[in-house]
Parts: sequence; structure tokens; C-alpha cells
Amino acid sequence: MSNLAGADAPLVTFVLVHGSGSNAYGWSPVVAELGLRGQRAVAVDLPGHGPGAYLPLSYQAPQDLERLRTEPSPIAGTTLADCAAHVAAVVRRAHRNGPVVLAGQSLGGVTVNAVADLVPELISHLVYVSALCPAKRASVRELMATPEAADSFIFKLTPVPTAPELGVTRVNWRSSDPEFFRTAKEAMGADYTDTEVRTMLNILEPDESAAIGAADGRGLPHRWGRIPRTFVRFTEDRTLPPAPQDLMIREADELTPDNRFRVRSLAAPHIGPRDPALLADELEQVARLCHGAGAQGPATRA
Repeated sequence: MSNLAGADAPLVTFVLVHGSGSNAYGWSPVVAELGLRGQRAVAVDLPGHGPGAYLPLSYQAPQDLERLRTEPSPIAGTTLADCAAHVAAVVRRAHRNGPVVLAGQSLGGVTVNAVADLVPELISHLVYVSALCPAKRASVRELMATPEAADSFIFKLTPVPTAPELGVTRVNWRSSDPEFFRTAKEAMGADYTDTEVRTMLNILEPDESAAIGAADGRGLPHRWGRIPRTFVRFTEDRTLPPAPQDLMIREADELTPDNRFRVRSLAAPHIGPRDPALLADELEQVARLCHGAGAQGPATRA
């Protein structure tokens, strides 16, 4: 496929941020699709993820479920500021090559907010892919405590009961409990096959820093709030259902009424559409906006 930004226009670089318990590999189908279209994209491993992830010995087979409750994890010391600094460094390098589009999925949206506050002048567009975007409510915890989020399957996906002092949210993605598997599938990929969901669960990482969900993740109106932004709604998402997605869009728009979300919708579960071309299409539309071609306006709804 041709580059929709135009042969004479400089390419953007997409910097892609993963969600909780995930890593850069989660973006690989979209990165491959963008690459085949001649686009530049880099998926970032947040601190303590990807090659730097910690997989407790008790998480390996055969599992030691009792030890899994108490085994410390180095990711406990990771803060939202750490994640923001790490991604901002990537954005700085990418910006040397031209415009940067910063996109986050799920919990990665909180890091997107924080990076936008750090380096707003280096980012041409923000994209939230069924992602958390605190605006008026300080943290992910506050957002998920709203009535709009009451139906989220995240509350049914019981984490390992670790002590608060461990500082981690730990999920046993390799659990042999069939009920856990059914819930995980319903939460994240209900229209995927069982085999596909098991593959997805095996690339997820058990530990996430509890500090991320508790941190103040609101973007600052005079920094984050001045960057054009798009929200890609996943209408079949049961982890972050449409109601809390719409709440975040509405509250962000109220905070920065002169820079409202451009909103797009895809019929996809939390892990995204089966065909990565659908999400790549949306990202390429953003690239066109960055170059001033085919702009649809800041309040487009689709």
C-alpha cells in the first residue's frame, strides 16, 4: 500500500506504548503492517517490561502458588515518572527525523499523558487506543471507581493476592483454572479463538507496578492539552468498556474545549481488531492530519 501521507511529505514516526502486563511485542502486528506501508514505527518496552521484565521463579512451571503471593519484584520501584522519562527519550530521538505521533493502548495512555506534559513541543499528535486518559480524575483508580466502569471485566479478573508492601499488581496469566481463562478471554479477546487467547496470555507479563495505577496521571491543559489528539474507541472492549472510554473523552474535552478529541470507533475487543490493517488505517489517517492533508477537524466522530 502507498504512503497516505504523500510521497513528497516527510514521514511521521509512530511511537507506540503498550498497556499493563504487556510489552512492545503486543504492537508487533500493527508495526509490521505500518512498515509494509512504508511508515516508520517503534514500539517501546516500558521500564521493567520486555527484555527487562521479571518473571518470578514461582510463576514458572511447575508453579508455586503460595510463593507467588510473596515473591518480590523489582518493578515495584517503577514510577510513572520513570515511564515518562523513558518514552520521552525515545520521542526526542524520533523527532530528529520529523513529526512524531505518540500512541498508547490501555494503561499506556497514562504514560502518554505524562510524556505529553514533558515534551509537548516534540509531539504532533496523541492517539489513545482504548486507553486510559485521566483528565479531571487524578488516577486510574479514580476512573475505574466511577459508575461508568462498573461493568468492566477487570474486576472479575482476580489478581494474585499479594501483600500491599510488595508494590505490584500480579496476575497469573498461566493459571490452569478454566474459569480464569474464560474470564480473561471475555475481558480481552472474546471474538478470538481459545488458541489465539492462550498465545496472547503467554506473552503477557505477570507483574505491573502498583504505583502506576495510583499515580496522578492527568495531563496538564497548557502542555498535554495543546496537542491535537485522537481517541480510537473499541466498541467491543470489556476491560475498558465504551462507557468509561466516553467518560474520559467527555472530561478531557471539557478540560480543553478548544482542543477536543477526534474520535474514531472500531468494533474490537481490548486487545484490538483481528486485522491489524484496521488500526493501521486509523494511524495513517492521523499521519495525514499531521501533514495538513485530509483533515477532518478536531471533533470528528466515527
